[in-house]
Amino acid sequence: MFQDITAQIDYSSSFPYLATVLGVSSVTGTLGWRWWKQKNTYKSLESLPSPPKHWLLGNLPQILVAVKQKQLFLQFFDWSKQLGSMYVIWNGNHPIVILSKPKAIEDTIVNGMRDGSLIRSEQMRKAWNDMSGPIMIGETGTEWQWRRKVWNPEFSSSSLSKYIEIINQACEQVIETVKEAAPLREVEVDPLFVELTMRVISSLVLGIPVDRNSTSPEGPPLEVTKLYEAMSVLGYRFLRQATGEKRWMKYLPTKNSRDYWVAKRYLEEFLIPRVDLALQMREQKQTDLPQVSSLFRESMLVKIAAKELKYNRETLIAESVELLIAGTDTTAHTLSFAAGELSLNQRIFQQARDIVDRAWQSQGCINTENLKELAYIRAIIKETLRLYSIASGSTSLVAQRDTTIEGQVIPRGTRVSWSMLAAGRDPEVYANPEVFLPERWLDKSKETSSLPMIDFGSGTHRCLGEHLSMLESTVMLALLLRYFDWELVNGRSSLEELQQNLLIYPSDKMPVRFRLRNWE
Repeated sequence: MFQDITAQIDYSSSFPYLATVLGVSSVTGTLGWRWWKQKNTYKSLESLPSPPKHWLLGNLPQILVAVKQKQLFLQFFDWSKQLGSMYVIWNGNHPIVILSKPKAIEDTIVNGMRDGSLIRSEQMRKAWNDMSGPIMIGETGTEWQWRRKVWNPEFSSSSLSKYIEIINQACEQVIETVKEAAPLREVEVDPLFVELTMRVISSLVLGIPVDRNSTSPEGPPLEVTKLYEAMSVLGYRFLRQATGEKRWMKYLPTKNSRDYWVAKRYLEEFLIPRVDLALQMREQKQTDLPQVSSLFRESMLVKIAAKELKYNRETLIAESVELLIAGTDTTAHTLSFAAGELSLNQRIFQQARDIVDRAWQSQGCINTENLKELAYIRAIIKETLRLYSIASGSTSLVAQRDTTIEGQVIPRGTRVSWSMLAAGRDPEVYANPEVFLPERWLDKSKETSSLPMIDFGSGTHRCLGEHLSMLESTVMLALLLRYFDWELVNGRSSLEELQQNLLIYPSDKMPVRFRLRNWE
């Protein structure tokens, strides 16, 4: 009996230890089972090449380092050169298939999103929607469809033609700035183009005058530098979250978190008065309020608020942030790279200038009548996008069911992304891929007439702002060619030393030395 009692006491005292052991064993077993299940699920991907990886974390350490160094696009590009046109990287045990063949990327986007086999990944959607609130690019299915349907008419080529005077005015301001600087000092053109594109998108969406000296009675003034810094903070946070950072980390007492909340608050304070006014006009069914300018009455914000009652204060603020970000960096950085390539390719520079001069002589300016004569300028922009695809490596889809890409079985749950930089340099598609050759987009031969142009996406999800971007870029490049000669201060390094926030941009801001054109 005494032994029985002792045994009972000993057992009771060891119970916490046994419970701990059993708990750890249970967790370990569960994790082991999940690891085995994932490994078995994605077994078909083991035949694809992959960069060296950590046994537990996969390629996540390399990805996070690349994001921190603002070189994610370059990491994908380097892996594409080393591993081929289709390879797999691992975020822990979760695979991401990377594509770098233009046709494969185009077919994957179009066919996959059409039949529902591929959609925007949950992680990417959450990252987009967590920047400032629910937005178009962060939605899928019907939630995406109604947003896209209501915005499509505003960004159509026919609707944008009426904004040519606004675009011309913004571009002329850039010309005047360059004239004041030339030939005494260098001009960093990337910030200059950022101001151009921000003023244009702010005017179209929010009704803010593009004239630097004009005020907007509907809300705070447009302070380009402050607004751009805030947008950059949100864009960089999206990239970190899209590559693994948890959403709750924005609540930690870190510099990144503090910067995020300051940026978010600044954007909201800038937008709230205008959004509230647009909603007031909708509720009161009034468009002639005395404090409202004609430019604001005609803004996309007011039109969309009146047209689509599903939009409320939160979603209109978030959508405005999305459009400001999407409509600024994309075109600005493309213009910088185009100016850089023109500087280094004098044959193309002179040919483009001759075309602009002929168009100018017919109208005395650039307008809707002679824009159609500037096909070569548009080809320069397309060739710039081919070589410097600014959105490379910043988006992905996820397979909703087992599917096949280029003969490879892609299991359900696999993320699919792509390197646009590698795709744009595919020698099987683009002859002399490292050569800046705008003519390739004008060649009507059978071999080149169907060159893929996928930098604006494909299918129903093609970039909403494609027409606006091409219009702005064409007018701005045409005016620069009309008035100036120029050279890169740092030479080709301006085109090679790049970084990525959300999008790819020149590290040195593309300093240029301009000279007023010699008309003799």
